[in-house]
Amino acid sequence: MAQHHPSTPAAISSGPAQTSTDGITPHASALTPASATSSSNTYVMPNSPLKNRGPVDGYRPKVTRTLGQRPACLVNASVTYCGNNQIYAFGGFDQYTDEVYNHVLRLDLVSHQWSLVDNYGDIPGVRMGHTATLYKGDKLLVFGGENEHRTYLADLIIFDLKTAHWTQPQVSGPIPKGRARHAAVLHEDKLFIVGGITGHDNYVLDDICYLDLKTFTWSRAWRFVGRFDHSAYIWGDRVWVFGGLSEDMDKVSDLWWLDLKGSPAFESPPQIGSLDRSGLARSAVSPRPAYQAAQSSVVGSSGYAANSRTPQVNPPSFHLKSYAPPAPGAVSALKFVSGTNVPSQGQGIHFHVYSSGTLLDFVTPAATISSKDCSLSALDLGTLRWQKLAEGREIFKSGYRWHYCTMNEDGTKAWLLGCPTEAGAIELGANGLEEYLSDIMEIDLRRYGFLGNNLSSEPRTDMARPSRIRLTEQPSKGLGADLAKLFNQPPETGSGTDFIVTALSRDYDDDEIMGSALVHAPEPSDGGQTWLAADTPTSAPIHVHRLILQARWPHFARLWSSQMAEFHTKKMHIPEPYSVVKAFLYYLYTDRIDPADDDADNAMADLSDVAGLLVMSNIYNIPHLRLLCVNRLSKELDVDHACIIWYCAGLAGEEWLRKRAAGFCMTHWGRVVRTAGFQRLPRTALVELSQEIDMEGRVVGGDELDMMVGGIDGRFGDGGSAASRRKESVSSNQTQMLESEVDDDDGMEMS
Repeated sequence: MAQHHPSTPAAISSGPAQTSTDGITPHASALTPASATSSSNTYVMPNSPLKNRGPVDGYRPKVTRTLGQRPACLVNASVTYCGNNQIYAFGGFDQYTDEVYNHVLRLDLVSHQWSLVDNYGDIPGVRMGHTATLYKGDKLLVFGGENEHRTYLADLIIFDLKTAHWTQPQVSGPIPKGRARHAAVLHEDKLFIVGGITGHDNYVLDDICYLDLKTFTWSRAWRFVGRFDHSAYIWGDRVWVFGGLSEDMDKVSDLWWLDLKGSPAFESPPQIGSLDRSGLARSAVSPRPAYQAAQSSVVGSSGYAANSRTPQVNPPSFHLKSYAPPAPGAVSALKFVSGTNVPSQGQGIHFHVYSSGTLLDFVTPAATISSKDCSLSALDLGTLRWQKLAEGREIFKSGYRWHYCTMNEDGTKAWLLGCPTEAGAIELGANGLEEYLSDIMEIDLRRYGFLGNNLSSEPRTDMARPSRIRLTEQPSKGLGADLAKLFNQPPETGSGTDFIVTALSRDYDDDEIMGSALVHAPEPSDGGQTWLAADTPTSAPIHVHRLILQARWPHFARLWSSQMAEFHTKKMHIPEPYSVVKAFLYYLYTDRIDPADDDADNAMADLSDVAGLLVMSNIYNIPHLRLLCVNRLSKELDVDHACIIWYCAGLAGEEWLRKRAAGFCMTHWGRVVRTAGFQRLPRTALVELSQEIDMEGRVVGGDELDMMVGGIDGRFGDGGSAASRRKESVSSNQTQMLESEVDDDDGMEMS
């Protein structure tokens, strides 16, 4: 959905290959804009779309130099945000000294100071490729990895962040295979382990299992997907796995998910001390070796000894997937072949984190890719659609490499850790330029419309995931849902409503609404009742509870405490469209901008109403409402509403959303100018929107356009008229479109 900056003459059209840019459809670039069949085609052509363009005027993450005992650029260490503005790094491999560490380092994000942490107790052995997962806010669960002897580990060790003590709990159940470069994720006091590599031949594991943290009992292993260096996430009662390397050592862009809901194997704790007896019986006649624990401590070059109780697994000589049963839940997969907004996993250094049911893909600079070719993209796990949130030049400063990424538990901030790449920017060691985790970049994800993991978005009716069965015997669905039943009910119905709010009538002229009402909405400091022209029709009354408005709306609370006109008349007028005001009041009741599924009395707010709500969130300074609006508008940006979203984002001061909407308008210009939203814009806004095009942009048509189309593709040759060449181009692209549709079925695997 972000603006597409063409890099080749073949991609200079004003419209994209198709209106949908979710990236699921392969070969999208082969399609032709619908307007290409018109005899009066015009194209908006940016000659140099990136020329003289700096970063966006709005938000840009800041890079900060750290101090203290900065660690060397460790390979396969764990870097985890642990709350209280602290990041912990553990273990890893030093690429300069060939040393594997078990040091604990802490970075204070307030003072930007690194320090070496003195730690005690059952200090684990050196390792790399392990996982460190924050549990209950004050513990790190370290699992697996490999030591300096290439022995793959399957131990769980717990680091108490408050006391700096290590403990190793006694576990029961079938201990999983030792592994490294796997993924670990928490769900309902269960630590799920997915994939990884093991053995001298780096065999890729395709299993999933979990440790019940209440009983410290391991479940059995099930077959899922073979991956390592991948990411895992749990959302909507599903385990999601994306990216990484496959069994063929190829970087992949496949998305896999496993349903946990409804399976007794996942919902009930495993039996303490139980083993799969059928597996034990089978091992007597199969080449599968039994799990073996280390018989003695392994002392690394650091001088620390691995705990003698650490279960360590010998390299396997078998394929686990030959014996592990399939996962008990439904397993599905989706392969993203290509698309305008689909980030290519083969280029750059990728970091994958998750927030608000969305996969974030940071494509960061590498030796073969500069910052201008990087990006921040997002995959909505509900709709399975990709969108590009920002170009690389808007996020990454040139001259840096980023090695680790971590995120807070709330899913509102992410941090990239790395170092400069230019000599002189950091200290020079005896061997020349050395890399340290010397710099950190903090990224505020709320600036990109993310709600965070604690503020879930409203469920959408068009989600790809199936709807669940509603429990009819549930006494209450929450305070917001119960209050919604009383919203806008006359007092004679027994609802207890005692206040009336009016808005602009539904019959009010749309042009005046767009051009005047939003601009002249009352400021919070106005205090008194808003003005209203005598000939301006008002809407039907909206019945509300004064107490709810007073508790949830600071502006109203100030009016009431000052005993302004509203205090005496028990009425208030808001000069905004009726549907926007009603949606705003509904939000005050429910903390939602979309009604619940069973709230038939309140229709779902369309994008125009949500854009109006965004303006009201800015006028009345309601941050949560702003987040909800930006989140939905950025996800559902489309041709019909792009102009309105652009205009309202400008009124609300949302520069990032305004820029995204402007880029969308430019990319889809031929369609956007024909929408009702474009025609409703004020005249000054039309001029301002037209100036969003690059300074060097121009409009071409007629013979010049035909000459350019003819010169783009050598297939046209010298013969034939310009019109016939254009017709041939359209026909050829339509043929490619049909071919791509066939390839879609082959390229997208979904079960």
